[in-house]
Amino acid sequence: MPLLGKGLVTPVVKDLAQLDTADLQEASEELAAKTTHLKEKLVKLESEMQRLAAMEKLMLVASPDQQISLTDPDSRSMATSGRGSGVVGYNVQVAVDTEHHLIITHEVTNEGSDRAQLANIASRAKQVLGVDELKAVADRGYYSSEEILACHEAGIEVTLPKPMTSGIEARGRFGKQDFRYVGEEDVYVCPAGEKLSYHYTNEENGLVLRRYWINACQSCAIKRRCTTGNERRIIRWEHEQVLEAVQRRLDKNPQAMRQRRETAEHPFGTLKMRMGATHFLMKRLPKVATEMALHVLAYNLTRVMNILGIQPLMAAIRA
Repeated sequence: MPLLGKGLVTPVVKDLAQLDTADLQEASEELAAKTTHLKEKLVKLESEMQRLAAMEKLMLVASPDQQISLTDPDSRSMATSGRGSGVVGYNVQVAVDTEHHLIITHEVTNEGSDRAQLANIASRAKQVLGVDELKAVADRGYYSSEEILACHEAGIEVTLPKPMTSGIEARGRFGKQDFRYVGEEDVYVCPAGEKLSYHYTNEENGLVLRRYWINACQSCAIKRRCTTGNERRIIRWEHEQVLEAVQRRLDKNPQAMRQRRETAEHPFGTLKMRMGATHFLMKRLPKVATEMALHVLAYNLTRVMNILGIQPLMAAIRA
């Protein structure tokens, strides 16, 4: 038995030593490979950081709206109906007639908001139609005091709802619409019947604003439904009567917004169906505008053929 044990001990120790050596070599080679891989990743990361830093500088300095699209430099982020969502693309504006659903005029912009588009597109429609006065209906996304005033001065009667932006109504308190303005006395009458008198005028963001309030709010029985401050204040724009006329038109014709949806959304649905609900094929604003113009032309020709027939249309074209 001792001889057997002695003969087995030496080979086992030698083999274990060789295994340890092999493990150390493999560990060393694996560490070297990992180190090389990490160095390569660091080089790529440094290069990417330099590229992003250069892009950030370009975005902050060269781009006024601090946006850069790598696919199409002219495209911009456009808000969509989903909360916090958006898509990079273009904003297509159209004016559509209510009788035949023909696109009167259109324009492709890279402005993400519709707020500055009302007067421009309505004035273009008025010019194309060759009329002295025009009635236009738009959705609440176009609501802008300056744009509405510009339309008024251009002989364009607009109807659109005012968006609820203050949040007062959402908190269960009285909104500005609950206060009645009396022009003869230049006062606002609150829901409690008290009169808010004029105090001073100032200018904010280029708008001349008049301020009204009353000192009787502290003893008012319904104050909690009106304001959390010492007094409720009402601000009146110098051209507020133009906005009030817009609201009166909407109150007299509550179906105007439904008519707008049925009219203005109709061409977009048809165009998207024909495009395959896909993106524009061209890049850069001038080329995208040309592509959209061809879509509008094809849409209007189809509408006219459906309304008049092919032969009368051909005769009108020859004439």
